[in-house]
Amino acid sequence: MPEPRVIVVGAGMGGLAAAADLARRGARVTVLDRADAPGGKMRRIEVDDVGIDGGPTVFTMKWIFDGLFGDAGQRVEDHLTLHKADILARHAWRRGGRLDLFADVGRSAEAIGDFAGAREAAAYRAFCTRAQGIYRTLVGPFIASERPSQFDLVRRIGFAHVDSLVRTSPFATLWNALGEHFADQRLRQLFARYATYVGCSPFLAPATLMLIAHVEQEGVWLVKGGMRRVAEAVRGLAESQGAVFRFGTQVQRIRVERGRATGVDLADGERIEADAVVFNGAPDALAAGLLGDAARPATDPVPREARTLSAVTWCVHAPTEGFTLDHHNVFFAEDYRAEFETIFRRRAIVPTPTVYICAQDRGGIDRPAPGARERLLVLVNAPPDGDRAPMDATATEVVAGHAFALLRDCGLTIRREDGAAVATTPAGFDALFPATGGALYGRLGHGFNGSFARPGARSAVAGLYLAGGGVHPGPGVPMATMSGRLAAARLLEDRAGRRRTVIAMKVGR
Repeated sequence: MPEPRVIVVGAGMGGLAAAADLARRGARVTVLDRADAPGGKMRRIEVDDVGIDGGPTVFTMKWIFDGLFGDAGQRVEDHLTLHKADILARHAWRRGGRLDLFADVGRSAEAIGDFAGAREAAAYRAFCTRAQGIYRTLVGPFIASERPSQFDLVRRIGFAHVDSLVRTSPFATLWNALGEHFADQRLRQLFARYATYVGCSPFLAPATLMLIAHVEQEGVWLVKGGMRRVAEAVRGLAESQGAVFRFGTQVQRIRVERGRATGVDLADGERIEADAVVFNGAPDALAAGLLGDAARPATDPVPREARTLSAVTWCVHAPTEGFTLDHHNVFFAEDYRAEFETIFRRRAIVPTPTVYICAQDRGGIDRPAPGARERLLVLVNAPPDGDRAPMDATATEVVAGHAFALLRDCGLTIRREDGAAVATTPAGFDALFPATGGALYGRLGHGFNGSFARPGARSAVAGLYLAGGGVHPGPGVPMATMSGRLAAARLLEDRAGRRRTVIAMKVGR
């Protein structure tokens, strides 16, 4: 069989991983992206001529990257300098204490005991055991495999082991399941935040998301040079296998002839023929016809009410005072339920939102000098309505006032007057990722069926495959990378006339 010609539209992590795998296995791969560099949502914002990570900031599940590079005979450590974080995140509450969560369960339990008492420390250990069990049940059959139906998942796990699937608590909400462990509402808040990693409300998302606790305990790494270096490394891997990249290239439409994707038309009039196309972008853009009417049937549209969280972010280069930041920091207000009800029901931002800060000069060996400017990504959750109700500068500054006031109440002052900042609102994210309204995580995963709602690698249009955070297995840097590997495997197996529901990969523990 001749080498297939494959076009990858989008150089986000899913597209990069798909390109690397496809090229390694003999395909002639061309990657097209309208941006001038790889990364997709993993963007870098220039503030005061200093680059600040303005997208994903958490690097976990290193085994996915070990597999991607290892299959090409290379080592991820030869391309990236990684520092395993000792502190997973630093947490503070406006009316009650500070708590570091460590990579070591014993140290975290000791810290929790000092923070909330011996009962809560014991509860944390039990919670970690439960999270590990959920992860081990789902990592192979769900995360590292093609999107299953509920029946497929049971079959993959094995009918004799249905009890292990039941123990993943798919019918309970994350918030209620955490209540089985923690009496201290602050700890419930801390671990409920895992729902926001996939853009959901902890009051509606399934308890299976507790597995994220185990993912973090296996390792959170800090990347020297910033998260964009991860995208650059995978681009280099793909190029070493023969993939060709064209940046600053706008794809006008995906060509579909006789029901099959046959290439793309570019905005400048050029036509590129292909045997298959991998689309690494928001599935919403296909369903909305932004890549041509012929590609609309590829996937179902995402209703507004099924969109995940958006955000308002500030990339800040300024000095800080008071609270000592680590790399990852979370500042909580008291009423967590109100925050998500306000976003998903009232489509607004609560006056006292939870604030996340990635302090990008902290957490490793180096520390900023006292009083020196440092690179910060400040984020609050927001409704994904950037295509309907864009925030003007005044409204954005009101949200900033509330967010930075909460930080001051927790003891942290960011001296914005002595620095510079670049804000991005849901409308800004919608402009970057059209047809999403600014939703950053694809389709909502609320309820038992939520985990099965995302599209899989094979779209409804023959020869058109999907990758990215809006596709199974979900959002986040490692999951989007896995989606690209799954898309590449599915494409090649389809061409070979094989059909497998589980794609064999070396998975984490």
